[in-house]
Amino acid sequence: MMRKHLREISVAGALLFLLLILLVRSPKFFDAANLRAVIVSDAPVIVAAIGMTLVILARQIDISIGSQFSICGMVAGLLAKQGVPTPVVALATLGTGALFGAINGALVAGLRIPSIVATLATMVTWREAMRWISEGQAVQNLPESFLWLGMSRPAGQALIVLSAFALLLLFAWGLRALPAGRAVYAVGSDAEAARLAGIRPPLVVFGVFVLMGVLTALSALLTAIQFRNVLPGEGAGLELKVIAACVVGGVAISGGRGTLPGALAGVLFLGTIGPALPFLGTQAYWEKALQGAIILIAVASDAINLRRRRDVGASLAH
Repeated sequence: MMRKHLREISVAGALLFLLLILLVRSPKFFDAANLRAVIVSDAPVIVAAIGMTLVILARQIDISIGSQFSICGMVAGLLAKQGVPTPVVALATLGTGALFGAINGALVAGLRIPSIVATLATMVTWREAMRWISEGQAVQNLPESFLWLGMSRPAGQALIVLSAFALLLLFAWGLRALPAGRAVYAVGSDAEAARLAGIRPPLVVFGVFVLMGVLTALSALLTAIQFRNVLPGEGAGLELKVIAACVVGGVAISGGRGTLPGALAGVLFLGTIGPALPFLGTQAYWEKALQGAIILIAVASDAINLRRRRDVGASLAH
C-alpha cells in the first residue's frame, strides 16, 4: 500500500518538511490571515486540478484552460455587472466552460486530433478572441451582491474552500466507486483493451474534456467573486500551474495512474512555495525556477518507474 502511493506520501512529506522549515525560520508565515490567504488562493486551483487529473488519467492533456479561465471569468463579471442574478451568472459561466470543453472533446475524440495540438490551437484562438473582444479592458466595480456571493468575506472564503474540498472528495470517490470513474483509468491504461471490455474510449475522452471545461469555469467563478475587478488575462499560466501540480502529485503523464489526493498534495506543495519564499528571505522570482526543477524531477521519476515496470514485464514474459 505504501509503495503504491509512494509519490503522494513523498509530496505530502515534502510539504510537511517545508512547513517545518517555515515554523523554525519564520513563524509569521503561520499567522491566521496569511494561512487563510494561501488556502483561499489555492482553492480554485484545486478545482481546476480535479478536471486536469481526469484528462491526464485518460492519457490526454489540456493546455487551453488558462484561456478558458479568462473568458469564463469575464463572462461572469460582465453578466454580474449587468445586474443578472448570481445563480444565472453561475449557470451561464459553467455553460460557457462546458461549451469550451465540448469543443476540445470533439476535436480530440471526434476528429482524432492529438490533444496537445487541439488544445494549443484552442488556447491561442480563445486568447486572441478575448483580447479582441475585451480590448484589454477589465470588468470593473462588480456589485456587492456578486462579491463573495453576497456573503461576508469570511463566510465567502469558507464557502470557496469547502466547495473545493467537497468536489475533490466527490470526484475521488467517483473515480474509485463508479463505473465511469474506472473507465477513465481503463482508457488511460490501454484504450484498445478498454474498448474490448465494452468501454467507448471516444465517449470517455469527450466526457473528461467537458468536465475539464466545467471545472475550469467553476474555478474562474470562485476567483471572480473574490475581487471587484475581473482582468482579461487572469488565467495566464494556469495550465502550467495545474499540470505541474498533477504531475508532481503522482498523476502519470502517460495516463492510467494517479489519484486526486496526490493532485491535492501537489497543489498545496507548489502553492505554498511561492508565498513561502519571501518569508525565507528569497526573491519571489525563484518560484518558477523551483517549480520547473520539481516538475523535471517528477517527470524523470515517472519515466524511470515506467521503464522499470516494462523491464519487469518483459522479463516475466520470457
